[in-house]
Amino acid sequence: MNRPSKARIRDSFERAASSYEDAALVQRRVCAHLAAGLTDGLSARSILDAGCGTGFAQPLLRQRFPAAHTIALDFAPAMLSRVGASCCRLAGDLEHLPLAANSIDLYWSSLAVQWCDLPRALAEAHRALTTGGALALASLGPRTFHELRTAFAGIDGHRHTLLFHTAEEIRQMTNSAGFVAVDVEKHAEIAHYADFRSLLRAVKALGANQLGEGRRTALLSRAAFSRAADACEKLRTSAGLPLTYDVITLHARK
Repeated sequence: MNRPSKARIRDSFERAASSYEDAALVQRRVCAHLAAGLTDGLSARSILDAGCGTGFAQPLLRQRFPAAHTIALDFAPAMLSRVGASCCRLAGDLEHLPLAANSIDLYWSSLAVQWCDLPRALAEAHRALTTGGALALASLGPRTFHELRTAFAGIDGHRHTLLFHTAEEIRQMTNSAGFVAVDVEKHAEIAHYADFRSLLRAVKALGANQLGEGRRTALLSRAAFSRAADACEKLRTSAGLPLTYDVITLHARK
């Protein structure tokens, strides 16, 4: 599965760091859902928040594991600089964790691994976890941002979104990485916007624009933009123009 280059991903999130915190409403809901799925009785002395963004998972993790040592790791230094919680901040790559083997008890990652080579990221998670350690993961499935693909169909040949793994593919990759007790769930989170321009602005504020395969390098003409907006309008509900996040959550043990 083709992915944008790491330089493109890092640059996009570096630019979005100042707007991400205010725009990440769905991301916060996904974090809360992932936290609610942690099993009762789970203990952790050392936690990795992998792909931490601006750190809004930190209060949830601190509430659940008040005595744990937490490492907030992200690929984009500008994101890390906005982590306000008291934790260890570490710039790093999920596919090449700068951590010793068997060094963490909980690997937590919410809406980050979709930007990675997932088998590599899972192999690194398995390496870093202690025996019996827990994996808590949220990613995105194929219906994510399907409204954008509908809006731009026939406008150009660009995909406008990433290619996402299915829930079953993620389950199989997790098993292949050596994890056990793999539990996978799916649910949709839908954001709504007043108009097409606001929807696109929100995607840009999250750093998720211009990262689809074969991205556009020139501005849309006014006529093309109008056609895309009209196509998106056909999807309007009473709440506004929808933008779907096809959320996949996974819990497992090493």
